[in-house]
This record gives sequence, structure tokens and C-alpha cells, in this order.
Amino acid sequence: MRHILLLVCISMFSPPAHSQHASTSELIDAQSFKTDSVLWYQQPANAWEEALPVGNGRLGAMVFGKHSEERIQLNEETYWTGGPYSSVVKGGAEFLPEIQQLLFSGKPLEAHKLFGRHMMGYPIEQMKYQSLANLHIFFEDEEEVTDYKRWLDLETATTSVQYKAHGVTFRRDVLSSAPDQVVAVRLTADQPGQVSFRAQLRGVRNASHSNYATDYFRMDGIGNDGLMVNGKSADYLGIEGKLRYRAQLKAVPEGGSVKVEGAELFVEGADAVTLYFAAATNFVDYQDVSGDQVARVNDYLGGIHDKTFAVIFNTAIRDYQSLYQRVELTLPQTANSFLPTDKRMAAYETADDPSLAALAYHFGRYLLISSSRSGTEAANLQGIWNESQNPSWDSKYTTNINTEMNYWPVESGNLSECAEPLITMVKELTDQGGQVAREHYGADGWVFHQNTDLWRVAAPMDGPTWGTFTVGGAWLTTHLWEHYLYTLDQDYLDEIYPVLKGSVDFFMDFLVEHPDGKWLVTNPSNSPENPPKGPGYEYFYDEVTGMYYFTTICYGASMDLQIITDLFGYYAKASEVLGRDQDYAQTVLAARARIMPPQIGKDGSLQEWAEDYEQLEEKHRHFSHMYGLYPGNVISAKRTPELIDGCKAVLEQRGDEGTGFSRGWKMNLWARLYDGDRALKIFKGYIKDQAYPQLFAKCNTPLQVDGTFGVAAGITEMLMQSHEDCIDLLPALPEKWSEGRFNGACARGAFELDFQWDQGEITRVELLSKKGQSCRINPRTQVTITTNGKPVVSKPIKDGCLEFDTVAGETYLLVRQ
Repeated sequence: MRHILLLVCISMFSPPAHSQHASTSELIDAQSFKTDSVLWYQQPANAWEEALPVGNGRLGAMVFGKHSEERIQLNEETYWTGGPYSSVVKGGAEFLPEIQQLLFSGKPLEAHKLFGRHMMGYPIEQMKYQSLANLHIFFEDEEEVTDYKRWLDLETATTSVQYKAHGVTFRRDVLSSAPDQVVAVRLTADQPGQVSFRAQLRGVRNASHSNYATDYFRMDGIGNDGLMVNGKSADYLGIEGKLRYRAQLKAVPEGGSVKVEGAELFVEGADAVTLYFAAATNFVDYQDVSGDQVARVNDYLGGIHDKTFAVIFNTAIRDYQSLYQRVELTLPQTANSFLPTDKRMAAYETADDPSLAALAYHFGRYLLISSSRSGTEAANLQGIWNESQNPSWDSKYTTNINTEMNYWPVESGNLSECAEPLITMVKELTDQGGQVAREHYGADGWVFHQNTDLWRVAAPMDGPTWGTFTVGGAWLTTHLWEHYLYTLDQDYLDEIYPVLKGSVDFFMDFLVEHPDGKWLVTNPSNSPENPPKGPGYEYFYDEVTGMYYFTTICYGASMDLQIITDLFGYYAKASEVLGRDQDYAQTVLAARARIMPPQIGKDGSLQEWAEDYEQLEEKHRHFSHMYGLYPGNVISAKRTPELIDGCKAVLEQRGDEGTGFSRGWKMNLWARLYDGDRALKIFKGYIKDQAYPQLFAKCNTPLQVDGTFGVAAGITEMLMQSHEDCIDLLPALPEKWSEGRFNGACARGAFELDFQWDQGEITRVELLSKKGQSCRINPRTQVTITTNGKPVVSKPIKDGCLEFDTVAGETYLLVRQ
């Protein structure tokens, strides 16, 4: 098991003392760096989308690595528009029966209009995640430089830039410390007295709304060594901006002089300088904005007052590596593996470079640690990194795929603690979710739809084309159950049981009989975000959105029914484990047996709706009706082979292209179909078309994190699966990955594995049993099993799986015979 702590001190040109080991810069020059954990480039970022990210879960920075004028764009995760508000609208439940009857009668446009008038939340849209500030650092006589390189070292969570100007080699290192809650910028040179610059900390306004926006900021100096920005969030959609923030910079020079004039900071002739950035808002929780942002910032900066940079850095890295270094994936490297990352990605189109997939996997875990730490907010569409006051889709939480995908790799990636922000968000959604269930649907329990924001609103939004997705909350509860499956923590299960039950309560009320009287279906419903092509469906001018568009409203979308099938099954298991509400659980299972199962349509593909409709958009990016194959557990190559050709037909029809998140989903789907070469082909297309140079995913063009996380999850699924009540090793191994090592990966049942393979076959497995469960594993080869040097008795069960008993805390060794 990987419990080694690699503590690497940055090799500086001035104090703290030089490391005895080669620096990352020297390793890059010598082509001896770790190609699966270092991204590097020979030029600065030309755009925000090319900058390198650091984050501590709460504070994020995008570092451009420029000379002459550096820009570091800064975020604080709770800086959003608006303030606590509710989007619940009373009385909508009165119109639900009429909407349901219209849909059963084949009148979707009439149902859409009625839903839009009476059941949408208000405001119809939600709040926006905001950019906080930009740090600009100006250097004289650095327009032309030589020996330029910048890099991001995933093992130290530090991004650096180094270059030579007028005979001096300059370097900057940036990291975001979770223990000390600051972003640190370290500036050094290889000659004394050479660090001089002018700096400004700039606030951000909504330039698009400059004539009437209500946000503001004020830039001031503070003392003789600091800068600050104080500001207010914008009112938006009639919701008052109630967030106040402070962003503050403190300079700690070593030698030379420092002064402040107006809102600018000047350093002259220093040997080295560290700039510490701290920020906070008055946000306490989704209902409370009574915090003191000034006191918080003072506490953060006061906490580092007597600390050296070396202490701050080493403390931050020790904390980060306690998470990051639990897992390591090693795949073969080639000569191209040592190329600058942007050139490496371009070369990957025509030349093998398996180690690039390991880099993508490690980058995904790096982003998850950097944007989702215990006690922070969940990672949104852009994690915590956003430069715009009007970001695409408001950089919110989109829960018809994107938020869920952000957390697909969290449990298997041995980062269970990083799931805590998502779990907390789901708990908080039950507040307005319960009100929406009562007022909009006349139902018990709680319901949540396709979007939320910092303020945890839960009602339908945007319009009926999107807002009729009633299973967003149910899908999120499956993540809560998965966390239990990986940890087997019964105290945790007891804690989240009311959340599971509340979602079940809603759907027990909401499900209605299909007109044939045989099945239960949802109504209204939609299959994100795909418009059906069938009777009554056509483009029309929508009075809700003011757009000439389509509707997706329907009844019985296949995704709904698959999610609810999983939800009801998971709830029944939770009830059994905890010994609670077991009579009710049997009633729930009886309803589950009546939910319309997946269907194969007349064209041979898996049906997306209860009715056998075609689709208006031929190559749709979503694969909503294949939730049951991945990430769900309704469709299986082993348990439901009759559905597999239908799944493949959908994947073939929609092709291997699409947005970043779409390609990440396709990788996982093909892995569940045991086709690793097809999953690898999609990964190569993702690298070519839908990944920025630092491996952030695109959604066509906007930067998002969902595809980055989806790809990381897909790589895991290619190498290990555990959803079929058996740990399946190398289930979808591509031919090009014939050898490798995967250490620290986690499987359901509270197991942690180190395994390696050669020529496509497992050679050795170390398996740690955390809870002493019976282990079922398929190594796909003959193995001997021992623990502490003693043989372990196993028995074959099915599909090549072996079963043996384990003891909690013991490690078991499986070696190929």
C-alpha cells in the first residue's frame, strides 16, 4: 500500500536553503522528470484557458507564467452573486394532474406551456459564481527573455516559471496552502539583490453590466507592505447581493526595500520576496451571511506572521501529499512523453504515449484535491477556477450530468474525504427540496432538479425543456450510497439515511401508472437534454425562454426510471443494514418491481423514452438513457446481456466525438462493455479536440472540469471495476497498455489494491481489507493467495471470480502462478 510521504522542498535561488535533489527545472532539462506527474511548457499562457491551476479547496489561482507582466487570476469559492433566497413557488401542485394528462394524451407543447406558467421556480434562473481578483506583477526590462519554461508539478501541487533576463535567472513558484489558507507566490533570482517589481491587486467588475450592476470594489494599500480589495457581490435577478469580501496581499521581502504608493506595491533590490494572498467573504452557509470577512483575513495572515516560507510550503505539501500520494498509476513512457505537454498532446494523435493517460489520471485527482476539500463547497462546473463575472452556464452545479461526473473518480481514487463537500451539499438541498416537493408536486420527501447554486435552491429552472428533470436529487443520493459501499461506515449510513428515505418518499408519491396499467413511470419527465422526435414534438417559440426552440418534456424518460430503480434498491439495502423501516422498504421494493424496465426500440437501440421515439438531434452529447450501464447498476454485460447490443447501437449511432464531458462518459460506457481499445480511441480524440493544453476539459469551447474527472474515472474503469459484486482486474485493458502498475486504487467493499501487470496479465496484487469483508476478485489468471506468508483458502464462484475471507487491517498477496 502507498503510505510513503514524499516531501520535496522547492529548490530556490535564495533562502530557504537549496535542496540536495535536482529541481524540477533541472529534471526537465535532463529529460528525467516523471512524465505522469509533471506538465511543462516553453511559453507563457496566451489565454486564461492555458494558465496552470493551484487550489486548496477554497482559494484557487490560475497562473499565466508571463514575463514583463505576470497575471495570477484569483478565486474564493463562496463569492457568488445574490444572497440567501428561495425559488419555491406555491400552488404548482394544483396543475400537476392536468400536465400529466396532457403528456399521456400526446400533447407535449401544451404540457410544456402549463408547466412553464405554474411549476417553474422563480427566479427562473439562478445565481452566478464570480471571479474575485487579479494579481498583476510588473517587471522592467523583461520583454525579451531566454531559457523560458513553466511547469506544474502534481506531486508538490506547485506551479513554477523560470527564465533568464539581462544575465539573471528568475523564478516564481505558486502554491495554495490548505493548512494556512493562503496562496503563496515566491519570487527568487540566482543573484542577490535582483528581485524588483511593481504589483497591483485588482478587483473585478461585471463589465457587461457596468451601467447598472450593483457590485463594487475598492482597491487600497495597507501599511507599507500590503494591498487590499474590498467589495460587494452583485444583485442579480432581483436577489440582493449580500456577500462582502476582502482580498489582501502581504509582501515579505528578504533584503531590498518595499513600499506602498496608492494601490500599488513596489519592491526594489530584494534577494527574494514571498507574496501571501488571503481572501474571505461573509458567507457562513446557504442561509447565513453574518460572517466577518475582515476578521477572517486578519486571522489567516496573522496565522502565518511568524512562519517562514519553507515552513508554510512544507506544511502545505505534507497535507496535500497525504491525499495525493495514496494512489499512483504507471504506464509505459516513450520519447514523446518528455515533450512539452502541449506538443506532447499534439504528437499523441499519431504516436503512442501511454504515460499521457497516467498524467491525465493524476491531473484529475490533483484537481479534485484542489477544488473539493472537507469543509469547502463542492466543485462546480469549473471547479473553483473562473475568470468571468458571466461564466458559461453561470459556473453553477448542473446536476443532469456535470456535478455527478465531477465526483465519479473520488471513491476509487482513494479520496473519500473529498466527497464530503458533495455529501454536505445534498443534505442542504433537502431544505428547499422538501418545500418544492410539497408546493410544486403535492408530495412528501424532497426533490431537486437540474441546477443549483451556492444558495441551494431546488425548484425547476431555465425552462421546462430543462426543468422537468426531477431526478437530479435522486442521482446525487446514489453518490451518497456509493460512499458507503467504498467505506462501509455504518455511522455515516445512519447519518445520510434520512436523505435517502426522503428522496424515496418523493418518488413513491410521484410515480404514476403508465396508460397501459402495467408499469410505473415519472410524469412529467425529460431525458437531458435530448428532444424527442414524435407526435406533438416540434420546434416552437417558447414564452418562458423567449427562444424558438424545442421541448424535452415527456413521461417516463428511461434515465428517470433507471435512477429510481437504483435509488429504491439502495434504500432497501440501507434499511436492511440499519434495521430501520423494513416494512416500508418492502413496499418500496414492490413499487420498484413495477417500474418500467429498459426497452429496446424498433431500430435495435436502447430506448430513451417510454415511447419508442426517434431524436431530433442526431449526435446528441448526452447518454442519459445509458445511466444504467454507467454510472448506474441497472444494465450489465453480465446480468442483462439482452440489452448490450442496444447499448452498443446507441454508442455507434452517436459516434466517438462530442464535448469533453460526453467523451469522458463514453470512455466509461465502453469500459463497462469491456472494450478498452474503443475507450482508448475516445481518449485520444479527447486529447486532440476537447482538452486544453493543461488537460482541463472543454465543453466545445468553455473550460469545464467535468470531462477531466470523467476521463480519470474512465481510466480507472478500464483497469478495475467492482460494481458487479466482484473486483474485476484489467476488465477493459487496451492493447497499448500491456504493462503497468496501479497502486492505492479502492474498490467497493472497503478494499485498497496495489496491482501490476505484464503482457496484459496480472502478475501481482496486494489487497488491503479495511473492514474484513469477504473478498471476491477476478485476476483473470491463476494466482496463489497468501497473508503474512501463510496460504489463504479460496473458492471459485462465477465468471472467473475467487472468494476468500479477510480480516480487517490485513493485507493479502495474490501472485500469478
